[in-house]
Amino acid sequence: MIARISLDAVRERLFDYAVPAAIAAELKVGMRVQVPFGSRTCCGYVIECIAAAERPDIVMQPGLFGDEPATAKGRLRHIIAIDDPLPFFSPQLLQLLRWLAGYYCASMESALRSALPAPVRDGNTKARELLFVCATPQTEEHLKADSPSAIATQKLSARQRDLLQQITTRQGGLLNVLCRELKCAPETLRRLEKQGYLTIEPQQIRRDPLANRTIIPSSPLPLMPQQAAALQLICGGRHAVAADCGRAGLSETAADGCGEPSLPFKAVEPPVAAAAKAPLPVLLYGVTGSGKTEVYLQAIAHVLEQGGGAIVLVPEIALTPQTVRRFAGRFGDKIAVLHSALSEGERFDEWHRIRAGEAQVVVGPRSAVFAPVKNLALIIVDEEHEPSYKQDETPRYNARDVAVMRGWIEKCGVVLGSATPAMESWENVKNGKYRLARLALRAEERPMPTVEVIDMRIEGKRDGKPQIFSRRLIDTIEDRLATGEQVILFLNRRGYATSLLCTKCGFIAQCDSCSVAYTYHRTDSRLRCHICGACHPVPPLCPACSDPGFRYAGIGTQRIEIIAQTCFPKARIARLDADATTRKHSHDDILSAFRSGKTDILIGTQMIAKGHHFPNVTLVGVLMADAGLHIPDYRAGERTFQLLAQVSGRSGRGEIPGHVIIQTYTPDHPAIVASRTADFDSFATQERELRREAWLPPFSHVICLTFKGPDEEKVSFAANAFFKQLSPILPNGADCPEPMPSPLARAKGDYRYQMILRGSSIRSITRPLHKATRLAPPPQGVSLAIDVDALSIM
Repeated sequence: MIARISLDAVRERLFDYAVPAAIAAELKVGMRVQVPFGSRTCCGYVIECIAAAERPDIVMQPGLFGDEPATAKGRLRHIIAIDDPLPFFSPQLLQLLRWLAGYYCASMESALRSALPAPVRDGNTKARELLFVCATPQTEEHLKADSPSAIATQKLSARQRDLLQQITTRQGGLLNVLCRELKCAPETLRRLEKQGYLTIEPQQIRRDPLANRTIIPSSPLPLMPQQAAALQLICGGRHAVAADCGRAGLSETAADGCGEPSLPFKAVEPPVAAAAKAPLPVLLYGVTGSGKTEVYLQAIAHVLEQGGGAIVLVPEIALTPQTVRRFAGRFGDKIAVLHSALSEGERFDEWHRIRAGEAQVVVGPRSAVFAPVKNLALIIVDEEHEPSYKQDETPRYNARDVAVMRGWIEKCGVVLGSATPAMESWENVKNGKYRLARLALRAEERPMPTVEVIDMRIEGKRDGKPQIFSRRLIDTIEDRLATGEQVILFLNRRGYATSLLCTKCGFIAQCDSCSVAYTYHRTDSRLRCHICGACHPVPPLCPACSDPGFRYAGIGTQRIEIIAQTCFPKARIARLDADATTRKHSHDDILSAFRSGKTDILIGTQMIAKGHHFPNVTLVGVLMADAGLHIPDYRAGERTFQLLAQVSGRSGRGEIPGHVIIQTYTPDHPAIVASRTADFDSFATQERELRREAWLPPFSHVICLTFKGPDEEKVSFAANAFFKQLSPILPNGADCPEPMPSPLARAKGDYRYQMILRGSSIRSITRPLHKATRLAPPPQGVSLAIDVDALSIM
């Protein structure tokens, strides 16, 4: 037997090892093993096992342990040992990762790394073990006064008998806890152990991420007719299945990758009957506050009753605590949490709980799509339109599309939920690749919030200078605070000011390593780069002209917080952005305080724009609503509309109707106009025609190639050399413009050049792309990042 193994230490290729007879019966695909590599020992994962007879280049030669496989270069080296008796990857998950590596132009090793939390992958984190004390079976009998064996305890002191009695009553406990609570020394209990009254043994203790968190149990709520219909479609619509991957509910994005990717190993087929078909994914399109989460909960309950498991993806870590509370309140210990804000020990324990089948429901951001859930029956992608589902490092996968592909491989249901679906998902509904469930009304038929658009150009003319808060917004906030209602102020820019400007010579403080201006943060009075993280104190004089007259230009959430405190001195104000949430559980603490009414005004970035349920919020103010419209990205209008619709949906979710005030300098932009009525259908119709005319997704596929390095001339040369190799071998119809500097021309010290490829299918571009990579590999000092189905071209 020969095992094909992906090593942690080597990318881009797999290695063959002979399987010793002693472990041949135990070895399974997906296991982690120890193998020799050069003069050292490395970890690797078994991708497939094949018989030596299936490899024509393998011959059997006599060895120390009988005939052994060998190639022309010599005998194959043997696997040293199996790391863990349980596989780390199921055959289905390996097939998914194989597809992911081929589709997103990544190595198998990087795909495997993305599927495992770092504490599980690096091998340095171990299960937590603490000493556990319990009474022996005979101790309780000895403690009975009328027992014949009671005489055996007569030599014990009253204190020792009391300790034994309390430990027996408690049914044991941790050694350190018992010593603290019973006020005794460990040696005292050790002596009782030697006498046979107690056992003290190490026991694995779970590091629970929900410890010390209040979880309120909940019961299923009555469903409105539209919710019941959606639930029926999700749970009872398995007759609508796919006959092949083209009808498997895969987006155009995913379906193109179902063929044979250019990887040096065979497909690992999941052990399912050939006749089994995957149910079509369901796009749950519901307005904000329509009760999508209750549909998710009851769909998962149905799955659990059938013995299956589920994965729930949320776009932001900030949403995870609230989602986990709701799901844990319904399903208790069946819930596991996976996200990077947990400690390494918590992530280690949660992943192993999932693999062992102790948790059937997993909640987390994009990496949770790879969770090793047993009997996976349902995957839910909440806020499926969110760009945060796209990984920004190799492999640059989109968790939404990976979820759809995993659903096809594992023949399980997939639900994509959103109030503002992505254009790709909407197109798949029109093409019949997704089924549509629509929730057009809010829960309990509450009204949608009224939306008012304020033209800040008129406000500026009235007051003679640009304004941050309109008079209308200030008056409305005061009215809401007077009646004890809560307010959300949304600005998608953090920091205090977006730039530091010299009013005399026009100098702007810019990052030395990036093509962006520093952002001023008032909390620590520092200039920070939001690209590379560089941090510097504010200079006392202008570096160009030595003038002290600096001016802080632009606004961020820190500045809004200070202005709000001035305008509303009696209000309790909190801020939620990346700067305010560096401490563990800080997301949850800020949101919990707001939800419980300890905060009157919550100011934040897109962290507060989606997924949150605050019944007492009756006013949402959007500042600089057009900030994201004027960037060189064709998705700018779509993202602006999605953000405005989502943040507007935080208002009026309780008994009191909500109101939204949008402040903008471009009130006539289609995204702003559509946000007044949250009319996604009309916006999507208009946007769809624009995309069709420009041959942009979802009518084409986009691959962004970014060359970067510290030497601009070298980067430019590498990009142009690659273009000369690639352009002649692209198929007819594929679009390949010449390389140009990226919109963000320099980042983290590297100069950046870009090529934006477009084609009718991914494989039509990636095949010549692989060939060009071999013909014109980037020289030393220049790296190439390939972003398939790029969501951003910045």
